[in-house]
Amino acid sequence: MWARVTSIGLKGMEGYRVNVEVGTYVGNDSFKIVGLPDAAVKESKERIIAALSSLGYVLSGNKIIINLSPADQKKMGPMFDFPMAIGLLLSLHELEAAIPEDTGFLGALSLDGSVQPVEGLLPAVLAAKRQGIRRLYIPFDDHLPVLDFEGLEIIYISSLKDVIGHLSGQWVPSFYKKIEEESCYGDNRYLDFQQIIGHARAKCALEVVAAGEHHVLITGPPGCGKSLLAESFPSILPPLTKEAQLEVLSLYQLSRTVYTQCHLPPYRNPHHSASGVAIIGGGQFPKPGEISLAHRGVLFLDEIGEFSKKTLDMLRQPLENSLITISRTHASITYPASFVLIAAMNPCPCGYAGSNSHYCTCSPKQIRSYQNRLSGPLRDRFDINLSLRCIDINDTTMASAGESSKIVQERVKLARERQYDRYGKEVCNSRISYDVLLRASPLSGTQQSAIQQQAINKNWSNRTQIKILRLARTISDLQANPDITDQSICEVIKLNTV
Repeated sequence: MWARVTSIGLKGMEGYRVNVEVGTYVGNDSFKIVGLPDAAVKESKERIIAALSSLGYVLSGNKIIINLSPADQKKMGPMFDFPMAIGLLLSLHELEAAIPEDTGFLGALSLDGSVQPVEGLLPAVLAAKRQGIRRLYIPFDDHLPVLDFEGLEIIYISSLKDVIGHLSGQWVPSFYKKIEEESCYGDNRYLDFQQIIGHARAKCALEVVAAGEHHVLITGPPGCGKSLLAESFPSILPPLTKEAQLEVLSLYQLSRTVYTQCHLPPYRNPHHSASGVAIIGGGQFPKPGEISLAHRGVLFLDEIGEFSKKTLDMLRQPLENSLITISRTHASITYPASFVLIAAMNPCPCGYAGSNSHYCTCSPKQIRSYQNRLSGPLRDRFDINLSLRCIDINDTTMASAGESSKIVQERVKLARERQYDRYGKEVCNSRISYDVLLRASPLSGTQQSAIQQQAINKNWSNRTQIKILRLARTISDLQANPDITDQSICEVIKLNTV
């Protein structure tokens, strides 16, 4: 009268194997779930009793104990309804089937015995694959993409009756996606580079940013095109790979946010009044914040100087490590946060310091105080500093808008592929460790001397010198050069990176 089946528990994006152990004994009617269940898991017993009763199974006269192992991990959500019901049927010998340990079950139960999708189903499926699960029974969900993994058989079901029939050896056709994958695509909703007049230098800088996943700070007066350039930036990023799509969709599922255009890199533009929890993530039961929802895409902070200093300083860890760890009393959860940060700010409170067309009303003290809203360590994490001027749209020299995003995107895609080949994994120049960067692209003696001389003359920090090398490597990749060239180093210095 004892049975065990396998399921998956979630701790943020990380998953772990849960053994659902069910014991049934002759005695007074009782139903107990142990193993640190939350309120939703405790309520599972009512759903299980109703679902099994609707199928004609009688549980009266039994003492039932269900243990969710490991017992020291908090179990949350109705995801364990389905595996607990299967384990109970096995324990009562109502289901005669040999279920291997590498077969998993995920889903919530309705009172009529149907199996329903749950929050976090996609990250749980990805975790099951990492945990060595070879067969997985999950409910059919229209919001999930087509799931096709090597070494993992996914069987879509709609009710307990289907699963019982399938496990008993009867043929039950599985439910598969009939929606074509193109339905996830749709039109590119991002602004095209060609629609922006002028700003040729800024567009070149953003191409470097996209190719190497660098961070950029754009400074300029109101109306000069900072937001316009940021909104068009995702249009030059390559489409997400299948793995990246699943990561992004998993994060949006955990945050209970819909993301329909799953092949496009996400673009997040939170208002400066957003709280630190909204930007970084957290809450009593931690959920992904804006930096995680921008994973594999772009986070645009317009008027970055208006964000609270505490919130901005919290960005330093994810910018450095590409992940964020949220510690709470009951759990410590890590979410991925690998994004390109584009920040924009005015040069002063009124916005017109250094302008030729408007008079600045700010005192030097006000300007200094405004600029100091960005701490030195945070400023140091921007690879490129762009200073923009307003464009005269009546100027005939600005008539040509330049290349379309599609042309630039192709160059960015090729540059990234060169980086992936060089490092042996999907990582760009801005995120690779410094020693690996130097081993893959050693500098000549002349180049080292030139950079050291510039560092002495301009009082560059070590971090700034490393930024120079990373950007030069990215420019060389865009030019299809296997080594860092002298020309690329000169171009980096012209980009006003320091």
